[in-house]
Amino acid sequence: MATRRQLPPRPETAARRREILAAALEIFGAKGYKNGPLAEIAEQVGMTHAGILHHFGSKDRLLVEVLRYRDESDVEGLEDQHIPDGIELFRHLIRTAFANEARPGIVQAYAVLSAESVTDGHPGRDYFEERYRVLRAEIVEAFTVVCRDRGIDDAQLVDRAAASILAVMDGLQVQWLLDPTQVELAETSAFAIEAIALQALSPRPSPFDAE
Repeated sequence: MATRRQLPPRPETAARRREILAAALEIFGAKGYKNGPLAEIAEQVGMTHAGILHHFGSKDRLLVEVLRYRDESDVEGLEDQHIPDGIELFRHLIRTAFANEARPGIVQAYAVLSAESVTDGHPGRDYFEERYRVLRAEIVEAFTVVCRDRGIDDAQLVDRAAASILAVMDGLQVQWLLDPTQVELAETSAFAIEAIALQALSPRPSPFDAE
């Protein structure tokens, strides 16, 4: 039995969906997923609660689409909308940190929703688990390429470095959101990424080891 080919949404429908996603990103970022009501999102875009459900089916589904919508901002302007490989990946991460200083709303939404996702039954948990798995794997691959060129082969070190870069970037975002007058998001992220990369590419004994 032949299946019916799904047609892309009409331009006006796609534009309306993006308007809803932008409003939901703002409200979820300010109030969290659980405390961000659909009614408030609907009011912001001049729709009804039922109108939002017509486009997305459920609040859980809306959240998943909001997270995907947020991801689009990270790859805008990149060839094939995919982050680069090798040393260029680390340069991309630093550029992202600089770009994030100009979009605090998106940064806040990510920080709030990623923290919420560790709670039981949160609809965004699968998304964030997969996101971190993919990002760690991409950074590991980038490190592996660069390390291979330098004759370095230490998978455990590379795994730690990849997880550390993501932890530093996300942690600095929280500090910056709490007090942007005291934390330089972009410059400090660049410093941390470079420091971690240097240790992975040119391992040195720890200065903190007991003598």
